[in-house]
This record gives sequence, structure tokens and C-alpha cells, in this order.
Amino acid sequence: VQLQASGGGLVQPGGSLRLSCAASGSIVSIDTMGWYRQAPGKQRELVATIAIGDRPNYSDSVKGRFTISRDNAKNTGSLEMNSLKSEDTAVYYCYARIHTWASIRGYWGQGTQVTVSS
Repeated sequence: VQLQASGGGLVQPGGSLRLSCAASGSIVSIDTMGWYRQAPGKQRELVATIAIGDRPNYSDSVKGRFTISRDNAKNTGSLEMNSLKSEDTAVYYCYARIHTWASIRGYWGQGTQVTVSS
């Protein structure tokens, strides 16, 4: 199983970016998909998660600005980020708790850099 994140880049404050995450491999189903981020010198923190049959969960710092979604049929997820601030600058990691025929465990994508700067 692999998670591939994409969509990061450089954007001005107030701008928007969309991150995507694609899971591939022998996947039976995906319980939870989410995004975490890690800024320089800081610990990795939760940004947003979405579980099957549940409402999205957001950190207070992004609530109202970011929207997480998923396509269960395609095993993909996305994070729409609006009204970006300099403090959103970080490496963003996608996460998924995935059922395969052999196990149920969490997987991490490789990370994608988001830089918010004028």
C-alpha cells in the first residue's frame, strides 16, 4: 500500500491551494483519511480528518478555511485550503487507516511542502 500526496507549492497570503492524496495497492477499505502538518521546529499536528460515516474534524486553527473530502470509490482524499496564512506554512502529510487482507494499520504519505509568503 502506498499513499501519494501532491498539490503543495508557494502561495501568497489569502490565496488557496488544493492538496490531493491517492492510496494504491491491495486495499479493502479505508476507515479514516486525514492531513497533518509539521512546521520547522515544531511537532507534527493534526489539520483535519474524515472517517467513513462521520463528520469531518478540523483543528481550530484551520476551521472555516480548510475543507477535507474523500472519494471512497477512488481511494483518494483532498484538502482544500483557502484564506491561507503565513502560519499555515509547513510540510503537509496525508494519513490513512487502511484495511488490507493482511492487516489494519495507518499509512503516511511522503509529505508535500506548502509555503505561504508574499
